[in-house]
Amino acid sequence: MGDNSSAFGIARDQLRAFVERIERLDEEAKCLNDDRKDVYGEAKSMGFDVKILKKVIAIRRKDHDQRMEEEALLDTYLQALGMVPAAEEE
Repeated sequence: MGDNSSAFGIARDQLRAFVERIERLDEEAKCLNDDRKDVYGEAKSMGFDVKILKKVIAIRRKDHDQRMEEEALLDTYLQALGMVPAAEEE
């Protein structure tokens, strides 16, 4: 029976270590999110549009090819809906 309780003790210690690491990471993430919120608030107080700022950040995260493909597809959809003039053919 001692062997099972020893294994249980090891598993318990590992579980506790994982839980504590996750809790620390959650706390760090909360702090980072609070910092991000503060920066957006500062940008807003300086007259920047936060919604547009978030879009700019999302665009910058994408690589060039992905961004160009999405923009071309968006343009195609907008043209199909008559929301922008169709590109003139040369």
